[in-house]
Amino acid sequence: MNTLKNLMNVFFPRSCKGCLTLLLLNEKTICSNCRHELPLTNHYRNPENETFKRFYGRLPLQHASSIVYFHKKGIAQQLIHQLKYKGAQEVGTFFGTYYSEFLLEVPSLNDVSEIIPVPLHPKKTRERGYNQVTEFGKTLASGLNIPYNDTLLHRNFYSNTQTKKNILGRTELTSELFGIKYSEKDYGKHFLLIDDVITTGSTLEACAKTLLKIPKVKISIVTIAYAQ
Repeated sequence: MNTLKNLMNVFFPRSCKGCLTLLLLNEKTICSNCRHELPLTNHYRNPENETFKRFYGRLPLQHASSIVYFHKKGIAQQLIHQLKYKGAQEVGTFFGTYYSEFLLEVPSLNDVSEIIPVPLHPKKTRERGYNQVTEFGKTLASGLNIPYNDTLLHRNFYSNTQTKKNILGRTELTSELFGIKYSEKDYGKHFLLIDDVITTGSTLEACAKTLLKIPKVKISIVTIAYAQ
């Protein structure tokens, strides 16, 4: 079996999604060096962490955390770029597998009902071919043994990056950016909202406020990266 794997590596070499060097036989997704260099936040250990504080006065959250810090030209930026634009959905799987183990230790997440991804507009999904947080969310759901629900929220507007910035900068449009289809069975649930990177937090805030239209729900947030 090892011989076959070695031959596969010769003809179909696997590269690290962090530094793009060839992976060794026992390495997966990212190399040992990049794994060691991940700028971990350890947010899960501190309820009053930076991600949580970003939503002070904006959202009533049970928990908020990010896995790694996002720095320009850093390894997190490279990994998110590979995930978002190069089809490397295994990056999401890697982070979901890694973080679910730690989230099991967070008491405020013990009653989470469902994991909800920030949705893409259907046109954007067709263009990209996937939502970059899908595998992250599904892997988290598996590790936490809770459902993954990508049908509750939907995005109302298709936008390029600049249009998105304009929309998110206008309060009256931000509130309409996402729509929701819920029923009485969704009342009182605790939703874990996920995304790839948190920058200003405007997108996550718009999603969370849409979810809060459901009576008696609770909201938590987890992202792969936190942009300082």
